[in-house]
Amino acid sequence: MKAIHCKELTKQYRRKAALDGVDLSIDDNKIIGLIGRNGAGKTTLLKIISGMLRESSGHVEVFSKRPFNNLFVSANSIYIDDQMNFPPSLTLKELLKEGRRFYKNWDHDLALRLFEHFGFHEKESHKNLSKGKESTFNMIVGLCSRCPLTIFDEPTTGMDAAVRKDFHRALLKDYIAHPRTILLSTHYMNEMEDLFEEVVLLDHGKLRLHTTMDDLREYAIGLSGKVSSVQPWLEGRDVLDQQESGLDDVQVAVKHDYTDGEIQRMRLDGISVTSIQPTDACMFLTKQEGGGLDHVFRSNESE
Repeated sequence: MKAIHCKELTKQYRRKAALDGVDLSIDDNKIIGLIGRNGAGKTTLLKIISGMLRESSGHVEVFSKRPFNNLFVSANSIYIDDQMNFPPSLTLKELLKEGRRFYKNWDHDLALRLFEHFGFHEKESHKNLSKGKESTFNMIVGLCSRCPLTIFDEPTTGMDAAVRKDFHRALLKDYIAHPRTILLSTHYMNEMEDLFEEVVLLDHGKLRLHTTMDDLREYAIGLSGKVSSVQPWLEGRDVLDQQESGLDDVQVAVKHDYTDGEIQRMRLDGISVTSIQPTDACMFLTKQEGGGLDHVFRSNESE
């Protein structure tokens, strides 16, 4: 079953396209990482899927229903971000009790255990929490709702490394026990890649890549060596990044479609062949035009 299906999905803000013809299908009961640079369209896509925004054109379905202003989608999904508002008259403990009224799968025992584990006080108010504690409380609400579609938009904002690690473990443990579709956007992909089954990469409102995490780990390789040795192996290949080092040395990130025999011959030619981490592969796939930061400083030095 498809939990989410988008066809030529577009969202226009005046003259700017936040989403531009996105085609995307996501099966249910998977953890999906949504990756992209700032301004790539991640939050816009998540808000359209959750029913908080109306698309400008194209088609979007969540559980086979159009999500905007749809009670079924609202009852079966939750959207967690760092802008959540709760009634200021209720304490944190009272907010958790209210969760049972809104979410049919709410696990109150788990909510209380997580509440205690992360050191909250029952009389605290959400509006008075630090940014990290606020994100942690929001995470508890998102996990314990156990909605069939759970969306986390940059959920770890302000969390320290230890709390982020606990969040990752809690998410995985509860997902294994209670599978559902989880969409999670993050700038900490290197910390969370073991959670993801698939990755969706957005770039300037367009879908750049949708692949499994295993395939992303094998998506690109790095080649380094003498220009004269490396260059022949780049002909007809998809070069993602290339940096000169020294007078005649070069370092290249290239899409991996080489055979084992070709890699062996490259090494015999004195070329170093290394793996490219998923985070770096995504960075190369969405790099800016114009040569990057080195080009900026070279231009400055030439003045």
